[in-house]
Amino acid sequence: FGPEAYLDLVRRVKDAVRVPVIASLNGTTIGGWLRHAELLQQAGADALELNVYQLATDPHESATHLEETTFDMVRAVKAAIGTPIAVKLSPFYTSLAHFAGGLESAGADGLVLFNRFYQPDIDVEELEVRRQVHLSSSAELPLRLTWLAILSPKIKASLAVTGGVHTVNDAIQSIMAGAHAIQLVSALLKRGPQYLATLRQ
Repeated sequence: FGPEAYLDLVRRVKDAVRVPVIASLNGTTIGGWLRHAELLQQAGADALELNVYQLATDPHESATHLEETTFDMVRAVKAAIGTPIAVKLSPFYTSLAHFAGGLESAGADGLVLFNRFYQPDIDVEELEVRRQVHLSSSAELPLRLTWLAILSPKIKASLAVTGGVHTVNDAIQSIMAGAHAIQLVSALLKRGPQYLATLRQ
């Protein structure tokens, strides 16, 4: 849905629940990031997740340039709004530990590991590419555990895990590896929101 519908959703959720509301935002230009970050803060979001959803596909664009662009975006958003910000990352960076430290220096209050990209599928009968989102499984968790354990002693920013947490054991492992927070989507889509009570208990 469009930006106005999303802002309305944030307002409605904020009015309906007693827990902090974290809005997730994806953008491609600093102007777009800033405009929507300010609107989401005005809509009542308690924090903002900057969803850095990009693949490095241009052979003429260096890893350094991509990273510096993201640092600039974080600095600009941090300077413009008063709410905490987290940056949701993919694992596809040349030096993820260095990049994480740079994001923290730029003002990120937290990092979310890791984004899941659309997975293309080719329909050989219709001769077209289909974009699909497959629900995660616990098999995806070890990559996240590895990087939580690597980053947790090196940076002060809060760490969240997303992708692959489905069981109580998954949640415990994530916390043991250094996660301060856990994001659940696929597990709740499969089992319903009441599954949160089971995990917490």
